[in-house]
Amino acid sequence: MASEGLARALAAVLGGQALPVHSCDSEPAEEPPALVRLRKNVCYVVLAVFLNEQDEVLLIQEAKKECRGSWYLPAGRMEPGETIVEALQREVKEEAGLHCEPLTLLSVEERGPSWIRFVFLARATGGILKTPKEADAESLQAGWYPRTSLPTLLRAQDILHLVELAAQYRQQARHPLILPQELPCSLVCQRLVATFTSVQTVWVLVGTVGMPHLPITACGFTPMEQRGGIKMAVLRLLQECLTLHHLAVETKGLLGLQHLGKDHADGICLNVLVTVAFRNPGGCSEGSGMNHRASPQRALLMSAHAHHVCLCDEVVAVIKPAQKGSQGLLAREGSLIRRGTGQPEGGSKRGVRRPASGTF
Repeated sequence: MASEGLARALAAVLGGQALPVHSCDSEPAEEPPALVRLRKNVCYVVLAVFLNEQDEVLLIQEAKKECRGSWYLPAGRMEPGETIVEALQREVKEEAGLHCEPLTLLSVEERGPSWIRFVFLARATGGILKTPKEADAESLQAGWYPRTSLPTLLRAQDILHLVELAAQYRQQARHPLILPQELPCSLVCQRLVATFTSVQTVWVLVGTVGMPHLPITACGFTPMEQRGGIKMAVLRLLQECLTLHHLAVETKGLLGLQHLGKDHADGICLNVLVTVAFRNPGGCSEGSGMNHRASPQRALLMSAHAHHVCLCDEVVAVIKPAQKGSQGLLAREGSLIRRGTGQPEGGSKRGVRRPASGTF
């Protein structure tokens, strides 16, 4: 029965669904996990990319003093009590005058757990495009511009990659539609699908405290974890049950995420695909990075065979390396998690960062 429940949970996570977060298998040693509160210890940013049938991009003209007159994609900070989708729809209505619905997540960018930006491909469903007559503190106006001929005066160049990412997705979707699932969480944490491959078998790391489950690691807010990004929480959990100096750990990307935002539940759980391989002395990585001496009280390695064969095959299918030169890591053949650069903006409504290339 336990193995059947675990198989269902694995299938749900691979399908982009949400699961309740009851506890964490790994927490920062320096401090207890902090309850997440918007405007206090975390900032979430939403951003939308719109492309119409004429291959035009929706841009808004900034009204803020420090960047007044420049152009940017509709974006802004989430407010307490909002879901991620509600925040996106509010920002687009305030800045562009349009009603919208998100189609899929394109990218999740982070600068440690205290600053995370959710980038969506979206489509307009109604409303009236904002004109200079409706200029206010949110924006001066909105307009459609050819994707290959955007205004020269952009607030930041980071949107160029996001626009191209949206265009590539529309031309050929590289991952299934992924939207936030509304389920409460009090922490910033990650549920891991950590896979180990041998010649004929895929192994999945499983937590064994209580009922067998996919392990969850809480992100810390210490200076070290902030500097290292949310991957630090992944490495911490693996350090507790595996011998990392013999292993190559690679984060492939996002399988799904959950957040609610109601009743002070501002936390987020990211379902993340991670591969672990044995690193031989020559520097090449091989499969079968299993440490059978890992404490059975902390975690076990489940062989995905017998009635798990279909899950095994699905895991193998989604592990695909990032394309050369891409600015992110691919999961389910495409959904991105990327590291941002610089420090989060304290006074800016949007707090957007120019993302660095290549790393989680």
